[in-house]
Amino acid sequence: MKKLITVSLFVMALLMLMPLCVNAITPYATYTYSIDGEVLDSPDVYVTDMVVDSAYIGLEAERYLTDVRDLKTDEDGNVYIVEAGLNRVLVLDRYYKLRFELDTFVNDHRIPDKFNGPQGVFVSKDYIYVCDSNNSRIVMFYREDGKYVKTVQAPVSDLFDEGDIFTPIAVATDSYGRMFVVSSTTNQGIIVMDDDGSFYGFIGAQKVTYNALDWFWRTYLQKDTEGLIQYVPTEYNNITVDSKNFVYATISSIDESSQKAAIQGKDTSGDYAPVKKLNAAGDDVMRRNGFYPPSGEVKIADDAKPSKIIDVAIGPDETWSILDEDRSKVYTYDKNGNLLFAFGDKGTQTGNINSAEAVTYQALGAEGDREYKLIILDKDNANINFTVYRRTEYGDILMKALVNQNERRYDEAKRDWEDILKRNNNFDLAYIGIGLSQYRDGQYDEAGKNFKSAHDVTRYSQSFVEIRKIWSNSYFWTIPLIVIAVAVVLYFALSYTGKVNQRAALKLGHKTFGEELCYASHLVLHPFDGFWDLKHERRGSVRAAIVFLVLTVVAFFYKSVGTGYIFNSSSKSYSTIFQALLSVAVPFFLFVIANWCLTTLLEGEGTFKDVFIATGYAIAPMPFLIILSTIVSNFLAINETALMTMINTLAFIWVGILLFFGIMITHGYSFFKNIITIIATVIGMAFIMFLAILFSSLMTKIVSFVYSIFEEINYRV
Repeated sequence: MKKLITVSLFVMALLMLMPLCVNAITPYATYTYSIDGEVLDSPDVYVTDMVVDSAYIGLEAERYLTDVRDLKTDEDGNVYIVEAGLNRVLVLDRYYKLRFELDTFVNDHRIPDKFNGPQGVFVSKDYIYVCDSNNSRIVMFYREDGKYVKTVQAPVSDLFDEGDIFTPIAVATDSYGRMFVVSSTTNQGIIVMDDDGSFYGFIGAQKVTYNALDWFWRTYLQKDTEGLIQYVPTEYNNITVDSKNFVYATISSIDESSQKAAIQGKDTSGDYAPVKKLNAAGDDVMRRNGFYPPSGEVKIADDAKPSKIIDVAIGPDETWSILDEDRSKVYTYDKNGNLLFAFGDKGTQTGNINSAEAVTYQALGAEGDREYKLIILDKDNANINFTVYRRTEYGDILMKALVNQNERRYDEAKRDWEDILKRNNNFDLAYIGIGLSQYRDGQYDEAGKNFKSAHDVTRYSQSFVEIRKIWSNSYFWTIPLIVIAVAVVLYFALSYTGKVNQRAALKLGHKTFGEELCYASHLVLHPFDGFWDLKHERRGSVRAAIVFLVLTVVAFFYKSVGTGYIFNSSSKSYSTIFQALLSVAVPFFLFVIANWCLTTLLEGEGTFKDVFIATGYAIAPMPFLIILSTIVSNFLAINETALMTMINTLAFIWVGILLFFGIMITHGYSFFKNIITIIATVIGMAFIMFLAILFSSLMTKIVSFVYSIFEEINYRV
């Protein structure tokens, strides 16, 4: 009985704490409304990122067949829903009660008229703009009472292709009255016009996508292009305008491979972005400073599709959201393109969307004290469903932090970001916000730690530069002393090896191991004499070549684990000593074997041992320069990469020159014959690798076959 009471109390406590724990990491919540505003259900259901107010407009399926296409709100919080199936626009008040319908009207010719397959709607301060798609026009009404104003017919211009039909599916207007129209049959870009039908031009034409083979065929082989497939820019599918007259437009017909490549490559050009921010000239000015460009889903499996973005909505404080039709997900970003949160999924559970069609923000309350809700329209053949999301405490703190940071109240923003981390310690933007505040206060070390936690290499580098300045000022005399000490040590080391090499040159008989190692200092600076004496005077040995090979392996291993954070922030180059051994030793032995095999057929004078020793001594400068660049990487900022790159490049060029002349002198080849030999050696390396892979695959199958026979015999016996 005692155990039963204890377990019951534990379960009750867990159930009481569970909503609090979930609420702490979700920025938004749900209620259910009928068309008359009656609350049907009010569950406190918490989903991944939002808390939901599900609103279901309950029209009977027997009477209506809905085909909802668009959703917008106005500055008073009224909601506008386009029903293409019933050729009407529903206008609801802020409480989701029906105010009036737009379906029939008397047109400019005083003739009764009606919509035919409307697709989009936009609401300005004074007017309602309805895209009457199948009638190739845009119809305007007064916002207050829905009275007819006028009809905007298709614009006329020579820029339109012959036979083009004006089919508006989305429209938006700026503060100057310019109309930005998306036509489903127009691929030149977004149409810019006024409400009198005057055509201004196209903006934001999408980049054409075709593969390299098609480009080569078109450019060099095909003279008559009439028979080729016509590649044209793809069409936009939705549009809206923010308070600063920037146009946000979405496009869902981008080539999937190009879109995935842009996401994985973190492309900030926007050529294959599913959402663009266009200025008046049509230039894409969207900031894509996040870890990935704003494209919806970023972790995409090889067999999965990227997000199909079908709508965009402007939120408060320069935030904006996009809607993924395939996943029924909403992704919200700030003005810099940082992902703030993502939520939603397909399903019938409260808060999920079966078939997302449109998204918009609903602003409620007076200016300066507004509450913002987010509404998603669910495309359903039986009912008009939309879900209303309101922000939770987590979401309020997040938006407050953004406002304080945008308005440069950094101390307040820092406190907000710290509150965010208490609820979600994986939120990178919070670490960046705290780091920015610390950076401005001169706390560069603490700022760098926060930037490092957020994997923000650029800002970490800025903090590192300030830390380096402080260190340099504190140890001003230490730096030149270190440089002088290194120069003195290097001078005496070269002097010592020079004396050893002079004694060894006059010495008869076998050389000591130390003399063989010291000879590398002479060979790397005098390759012609060095490789000649290496072969004919027996100044080197296999054991010394092995030492240089081992040192090179160690140098590359140290490079993988010792490179500065700025140049190895993702830790992708970290490797084990075994991986470093494979990456260095395998190419080394492939080169030696391939070169020896080829030179035996091309009258080469060097033996396998000669080739091995020459190759080993040729890579002698590599360990020193690789270790030097690794050490230097810990003292460089991100804009000083050129110095480290120069050292690494010098290492490979130096080794390449030594290897070239070492092979030439070892085999007694002429300059041009040696070039052919080196090229053939590289081809031979590839061929040997192919044979090795083929052999290993064959052996694997043989072993598997023998094992299967053994298992079968064992089973039968």
